[in-house]
Amino acid sequence: MALASWTFWALASALFAALTAILAKVGIEGVSSNLATFIRTVVILAFAGLILTLAGEWRAPGEISRRSWMFLVLSGLATGASWLCYFRALKLGDAARVAPLDKLSVVLVAVFAAVFLGERLSALNWLGVALIAAGAVLVAMRL
Repeated sequence: MALASWTFWALASALFAALTAILAKVGIEGVSSNLATFIRTVVILAFAGLILTLAGEWRAPGEISRRSWMFLVLSGLATGASWLCYFRALKLGDAARVAPLDKLSVVLVAVFAAVFLGERLSALNWLGVALIAAGAVLVAMRL
């Protein structure tokens, strides 16, 4: 079943991330990048709350471990910083150049996962990571 497949959800994420860049680039016209990030965050908060309610997945804060809280808060701070930087970049640059550089996060995730999580990638996987990096830089270049 496609809904149980990580690849389905990863590809859906890529689709929505692409739409995010295009919709944000149009929407940010005449709006500060910080205000645009705030509006986006409020919408996401409401949407996530709706999903939790519909799925019946709300939990008491005490049911979540301190370790999970700590890492989720840090992840939230990193996400916020990423969004602020992303919207500032979109305000200043072309979406077709900003998005590929933003996707260098794929390269960084591979490196961080190997270093900090002990995940192993094959030589072919690392070649793919290198090609992603090269491709992102080439797309972002203005010739």
